[in-house]
Amino acid sequence: MRSLLQFTLDLFDDEPPIEEKRQEYIENTPLAPVGIKSIATNNVANDSTEPAHSLREAIAPMQFRHPNANRESRLCDAVVGYEFKRAKRRTIGFQVGHEGLVVSAPKWVPLYEVESALQEKAAWILKKLGETRERHERLESSRIDWKDGAALPFLGEQVIVVLDPRHAFDAVGAVLHTDAEALPGVPRLTLHVGLPHGASADQIRDAVQAWLMRQAKRIFTDRLNHFAPQLNVTWRKLSLSGAATRWGSASSDGAIRLNWRLIHFNQSVIDYVVAHELSHLRVMDHSPRFWETVRTVVPDYAERRSLLKDESVPKWG
Repeated sequence: MRSLLQFTLDLFDDEPPIEEKRQEYIENTPLAPVGIKSIATNNVANDSTEPAHSLREAIAPMQFRHPNANRESRLCDAVVGYEFKRAKRRTIGFQVGHEGLVVSAPKWVPLYEVESALQEKAAWILKKLGETRERHERLESSRIDWKDGAALPFLGEQVIVVLDPRHAFDAVGAVLHTDAEALPGVPRLTLHVGLPHGASADQIRDAVQAWLMRQAKRIFTDRLNHFAPQLNVTWRKLSLSGAATRWGSASSDGAIRLNWRLIHFNQSVIDYVVAHELSHLRVMDHSPRFWETVRTVVPDYAERRSLLKDESVPKWG
């Protein structure tokens, strides 16, 4: 019998489909929330000083709850509150995002089959939920606090923002200072931004972003001019983008788009992306011939590509 599960490759890799199993559930009866049995007080020593709530917390299962959860299920040792949707589709679909699990099913599929699918894939779903939660927490912990002394990466090095009203009327609005005598482990770069000490977080963020984008335009142009002759291609236009999921793109007419946030990475990573997009001016796909083209100018492209992770980019906001 054809499996009801449909998998999303970018979330679930190459997991095999499950076999359907029927269990005794009633279609119109919602699943009861899974609770924890109370512990008899006479099993606890009378002289115990540990609060009861601490004991409950210690044995409580892991919780994953979507903000729009309308169903709940016990999966292995965790309680998962998920958003359940009926949709015009032929299969049961799982989608894991930073908010949690969303399950979609055709209108004709009974709830016991949905629950069966969840139980069959419980370990796998929990793994994805855990990975997504950890990634989201990493991204949130990297959120920049826009104030005097804020830190952010620039070309792979940490830069400290310094509010310096002396540069308020400079044409560039900000000046990068380098301390060549800085001790190891101590940031040697400071970005003096021409704003008063009472500037708002939005003002600081916008000023720093404007400076970073100017640097991105300058450095990207230089690297495009460096690699284009080596690849025997001609680029005609550079545009900066702020796309959330794409680092660059190339058009057959020679137009190149690069994400300005690449400026957070060191130059070796920037060079890989630049070479990647220029190589598309010769091969407009990701065939073996394309990767061989990239290899001619960036032999270790695979290693550099592995460093291109969005966790390495600070959270703006």
